[in-house]
Amino acid sequence: MAQKPTIPKGTRDFSPFEMIRRNYIFDSIKNVFIKYGYQPIETPAMENLSTLTGKYGEEGDRLLFKILNSGDFLKNIDRSDFEDSNLNKIAAQMCEKGLRYDLTVPFARYVVQNRNDITFPFKRYQIQPVWRADRPQKGRYREFYQCDVDVIGSNSLLNEVELILIIDEVFYELGINSAIKINNRKILAGIAEYIGQSDKIIDITVAIDKLEKIGLEKVNEELVQKGLSKESISKLQPVLKLEGSFKEKFAKLREILNDSETGLKGLDELKLIFNQLDKLELKNNLALDLTLARGLNYYTGAIIEVSAQDSKIGSICGGGRYDDLTGIFGLPEVSGVGISFGADRIYDVMNDLDLFKEESVSTSQLMLVNFGEEEGKFCLGLLQELRKAGIRAELYPDTAKMKKQMRYADLKGINSVLMVGEEEINEGLFTLKNMKTGDQEKVDLNQLIGLFKSE
Repeated sequence: MAQKPTIPKGTRDFSPFEMIRRNYIFDSIKNVFIKYGYQPIETPAMENLSTLTGKYGEEGDRLLFKILNSGDFLKNIDRSDFEDSNLNKIAAQMCEKGLRYDLTVPFARYVVQNRNDITFPFKRYQIQPVWRADRPQKGRYREFYQCDVDVIGSNSLLNEVELILIIDEVFYELGINSAIKINNRKILAGIAEYIGQSDKIIDITVAIDKLEKIGLEKVNEELVQKGLSKESISKLQPVLKLEGSFKEKFAKLREILNDSETGLKGLDELKLIFNQLDKLELKNNLALDLTLARGLNYYTGAIIEVSAQDSKIGSICGGGRYDDLTGIFGLPEVSGVGISFGADRIYDVMNDLDLFKEESVSTSQLMLVNFGEEEGKFCLGLLQELRKAGIRAELYPDTAKMKKQMRYADLKGINSVLMVGEEEINEGLFTLKNMKTGDQEKVDLNQLIGLFKSE
């Protein structure tokens, strides 16, 4: 008996129904990107491990999918490494390539390699899959799509403003009520400086990033474990408990960070962004979140994260400013800022909240019933005219019983069926049936086209 085929955990097949919905998300996001002047690129699924390693921190390196070298991948292995269980060294000798972990680092590599052919500031978008050797769970997959948009070669904070406008428009178009949170790496550095623990900024931010999940008491316990003094933790408490509008938080933070040049610069950057957006009437909520600390391995300024307010699924979009990501590839001092939409999580949110519009899940608008060979030949010409008019139409390929053909249309979600028999051909009038209501009417070709054009 043949073994039943399976797919790797954390990956998924997508049915036609699911793909239509996914493409609706991709198309909606892409149309907004294009509207704002961004151009498409693609990069390979695999990159050299030297490109990927060390760019995402220790955890990121651990989650990289590595690809075995072609041929005898064991030929360069030092056998003593097996005896010492030196797994990292063995992996480095067996694998020169890996699947991309995100789209940002490959983009930085692309910019450096193509610097002479790029017009700066370079505004690009990219919609491709990425891979992470993570533990699969709801909303977290090993293979998933990212929809990235970045501008590189510009220090202007208007780029951050534009990206937040893109976020706002995308989620408004998709019908997702979103919370847009923003912070700044410089403010976090200023807070670490204020409590006298500048050297522990990563430990501090990793802990406070969990505040919403584990609560203040547990965060303080983790800070103690990381070696922070009671005095430093005590000074941090008023910062963690800050509430109110951006203006209220800003005023308090000006007092707290008064002696931190870096912290004040971060505050001024956020003030400019908030002031510009305040005039533009966002449709989604924007707030300063001091616990937001994602991507500190390469973000240097603004940090952005978005979640759906009506769903428990986590982040559905995020990004930030990176001042020298291309520097690791030999092109220093080229600042960039970008965001990434998690298409798979967005799909799950929209599915859970029943946000897909009917037009986003339809296939053909019209099916022509196949009554026989001669009628089928006539319908092929009719289909050409309908498709020229932009109507999505198909002919049932076999001369099957009417019940079977109608069931096919019903299962595919085709709302209209056209019956073109010998009588209809002679009259030049076709019978159009509404599959939802059961109503029927006689129409000629021009009327038929007009009905679908008016929808």
